[in-house]
Amino acid sequence: MTTQTPILNSSQNRRARIEKRKAVIMPTLAIVLALLVWEALVRYYEVPHYLIPAPSLIAQTLIKDGPSLLNSMMFTVKLTLISLALAIIGGVLIGMVFALSRTIEMSFFPFAVILQVTPVVAIAPLILIYVHDTFSALLICAWIVAFFPILSNTVIGLRSADHNLRDLFKLYRATPLQRLRFLLAPSALPYFMAALKVAGGLALIGAVVAEFVAGTAGQNTGLASRILESSFRNEIPRMFAALLLVSALGIVIFLVTSWLSRRVLGHWHESEIRRES
Repeated sequence: MTTQTPILNSSQNRRARIEKRKAVIMPTLAIVLALLVWEALVRYYEVPHYLIPAPSLIAQTLIKDGPSLLNSMMFTVKLTLISLALAIIGGVLIGMVFALSRTIEMSFFPFAVILQVTPVVAIAPLILIYVHDTFSALLICAWIVAFFPILSNTVIGLRSADHNLRDLFKLYRATPLQRLRFLLAPSALPYFMAALKVAGGLALIGAVVAEFVAGTAGQNTGLASRILESSFRNEIPRMFAALLLVSALGIVIFLVTSWLSRRVLGHWHESEIRRES
């Protein structure tokens, strides 16, 4: 028994390393293959670059216009991260209040639903009218889109604690802070991490859509403005380059939030515990 345990652990470690490599190699190969097919089809059919540019031309545009596009990307990153941070703070705090008071939830939760179901495209012009600072207006639009998933999942998570454990905490006369720290917060954490994955992408979408609606232009603007400028000037390769950066930013946000979820939940929650097949 004791001599077989190291062999079993070694096999499990080797299998885990293979799975990690496959998780990186397989998507990379699929993306490279798709780009090669795209390049080949554009060259074979001689598609004009003002319709669909080849990946090689997009790469050249990224190199040529790199400084301008990177500055715009940093603006979009700043807007996305600040709106996501505000959505986390507001969603968690208000969710805790809703979970502790059913009366407050019934009174104010409909307002959160109204913000969620109303398209940001419809209310963005009003926000731009009433908020004179353009960055603040864009921030509010992005925050509205990212706020509801955090709020909703936080409320559900705080209310999903096992009722038997609730009775046990009452039996031992735990304080509200102890119940929050040792019972409610652990039960809500998986729901919050799931909401964070969604809200990260929604914050980026809200930032881009808000900038599209605002129609802002100039040096201190985001990637959406670069896309609009390129479409107006018929610079399609530059538009694809900016769009590529938006997609890359969304992928990075998803990877970071997934990594955080594994770090937070990987050692104890069923959703992130890796088992051998």
